Amino acid sequence: MDGGHTPKIVGTVWGLLVLNTLGSAGAKTIVPLPRSLIQMVTMGALVAAFALALTVNLRLRIRAGAYVFLLTLLLVTSVISSAHLESGFGALFRCARLALFVGTLWLLSRWWDGDLTFVRHHIRMYFAVLGSVAMGLAVAPGAALPDLYGGRLVGALWPLTPPQIGQYAAVIVGLTVLLVLGRRTDRVSAAVVIAPSLVLLALTHTRTATLGLFLGLALAIGSLLLTSAAARRFFSWAVLCATVAAVGFASVLQAWFLRGQSKENFSSLTGRAKVWDALLAAPRTAGEKWFGMGLGDKSFGGLPIDNSWLAVYNEQGLAGVALVAAIILVLGGVALLRPPSLERACAIFLISYCAIASYTEAGLGDASPYLLHLALAASLLAAPAAAAPLMTPELRRRHIPRWARRSEVP
Repeated sequence: MDGGHTPKIVGTVWGLLVLNTLGSAGAKTIVPLPRSLIQMVTMGALVAAFALALTVNLRLRIRAGAYVFLLTLLLVTSVISSAHLESGFGALFRCARLALFVGTLWLLSRWWDGDLTFVRHHIRMYFAVLGSVAMGLAVAPGAALPDLYGGRLVGALWPLTPPQIGQYAAVIVGLTVLLVLGRRTDRVSAAVVIAPSLVLLALTHTRTATLGLFLGLALAIGSLLLTSAAARRFFSWAVLCATVAAVGFASVLQAWFLRGQSKENFSSLTGRAKVWDALLAAPRTAGEKWFGMGLGDKSFGGLPIDNSWLAVYNEQGLAGVALVAAIILVLGGVALLRPPSLERACAIFLISYCAIASYTEAGLGDASPYLLHLALAASLLAAPAAAAPLMTPELRRRHIPRWARRSEVP
């Protein structure tokens, strides 16, 4: 096991994984991009990530962990459910994609050492993605804030939906705040990341990402209260500011939160509940209940499911739901058992964010940013690799001729 040094190419591999999980469907861009071209780029990024990871880890040194093991079991379940081709040959293609994704994580696990190396890769790459969103907003505000999405921010250069942008912004804001509290970055660099990301998050009007950010940060900072004075100060100021905002800007916050929707539409979660009810009421065989219909596009009846648990149930059955639940519970349990630290706080933020977002977003059962967030949490919770002991060969005992030995004094 390599202790301490992570090759720079590993950061490139992580960035390619991020590129792969950006997706191929979203808003209309300034320059129309054929979906086939987008899929070629994203899949090419995944193949390149696997090839580079294999190149840098030719000896196939891996670090066994519960997360990648459970992901492998989820892959097996996905293959079983997709083998019947009820979702078409596309299901097998998605299985191959998931296999490359999981295989790349296995190869990278060699460098999961409980440090913040991958956190920095994560922030840099998603900040670059948000940079493209900001550039699209500056170049073509009309395309970046289309009426089709109710004036919410979308990707005008690369097809990104408001929930995607909100997720990326929330995750890097949360991680950067924790780095500042842990004094692992300076405030100027942090402000460069946090300020524009918060603006983009506000423009997306994404409720799930906003709640995930605040609740995830509350849990993460709460884990540091007993050991960090900076965390205690930040928590106190955050509570004070939240109270003032709730009292003084209640109407503005309510309007932003409702996004102009009626209370009936809001209570049905923008129509999601109707899709969920129809999915649960659909007749299924015993095999479909346990192993699902095979990997698909996370939709039911032509409408997005927008719930990770129901999407997994639909595609990988109860077996898949059990494995996803085990992933969340195992990572959460390990995080609770670790002593307080910045790395543990980052992991708690990522796990809690993914758990909160799973209610209104799909992605925990297939290669997605959510699985990448959880992989980052797993790398933070990995026990530091024991430094290899310094092997000093024993000095050979010098042979002394018998005539040269001193005779013992009687």
